[in-house]
Amino acid sequence: MDADSPTIPKRTLTSVLFILFLRLVAISCFWFGLQYWAMLVGYSLVGAGRFDLLSLPWKVASTCLAVIFPVASLGLWLAVSWGPVIWVLAAGGQIIMYGFMPEIFGANRLIVVLHAAVALVYLGFRAALWYEKRKRRQQVSVDLP
Repeated sequence: MDADSPTIPKRTLTSVLFILFLRLVAISCFWFGLQYWAMLVGYSLVGAGRFDLLSLPWKVASTCLAVIFPVASLGLWLAVSWGPVIWVLAAGGQIIMYGFMPEIFGANRLIVVLHAAVALVYLGFRAALWYEKRKRRQQVSVDLP
């Protein structure tokens, strides 16, 4: 006798929009990673951002972010649990760079505001998904033969 097929719950609109949001953030993270790699190899900024020409703080920050952003992008695109964690590390790095150390890295308030906005939207989605899951658990289900 064959086992019953497992029931896969339908995705809600909120979960579909959440995955779409994660993928949009993943594309932006991939773009950030490409920008850092282009700077480090001398492709952008007319070669002025090449690794061997950078100061020590820029060498450390740009190489870390050039690696972390594409990894975060992969995790966010696949919608796995470690994707947002890696994104928080990368976004936190940029917030520290541009928000708290503008004398070294320059001020870029737009990056800080956009990362904060993405974090707030993410938290809003997580709260909405939690609420949906809680509401679904409270529904009474009766299994009749």
